[in-house]
Amino acid sequence: MTQLRIAVIVGSTREGRVGDRLAHWFVEQATRHDDLAVTVVDLTEYDFPATYPAEPTASIRAFVREVGRADAFVVVTPEYNHSFPAPLKQAIDYAYDEWQAKPVGFVSYGCRSTGQHAVDQLRTVFTALHAMTVRDVVGIDLLADEPTAQCTDELQRDVGVLLDQLRWWGLALRDGRAARPYVS
Repeated sequence: MTQLRIAVIVGSTREGRVGDRLAHWFVEQATRHDDLAVTVVDLTEYDFPATYPAEPTASIRAFVREVGRADAFVVVTPEYNHSFPAPLKQAIDYAYDEWQAKPVGFVSYGCRSTGQHAVDQLRTVFTALHAMTVRDVVGIDLLADEPTAQCTDELQRDVGVLLDQLRWWGLALRDGRAARPYVS
């Protein structure tokens, strides 16, 4: 069986962010599974324009290709002011058909809320794009301790549950898209 291709999207572009460390921590957990091919898609590596251009730039095309290649996604997002970062929304909007009929999971972080408000808003965005968001989330409270040191039994369990849900939905939807193209 072909490996399920999961793109882990780092949703923060702020200097001093922890999202990149959390993404790499999550990738370490996910790559322990032979049936998953995991890549990191870090928004800081794309030179997106400040305004939406009439024609896609090379960076936009490269990002859209990464989204198109993936069978499933994990969005690593902070919570800023009860929502998710503007650069993440900009990136999401550059792709459209590429998100359709694919599952999306979340690793979120924040202060006390563990990023839940950001996830709630992202669920609405991805639903509008005809993507399937999975139920369970890996949520990290930045006030608890060093984020990458929080590898507790509960956090490990959360990662396992998220990967199980992504695996199930990712394989089911990949098979579905192969048998019958998705129409929105």
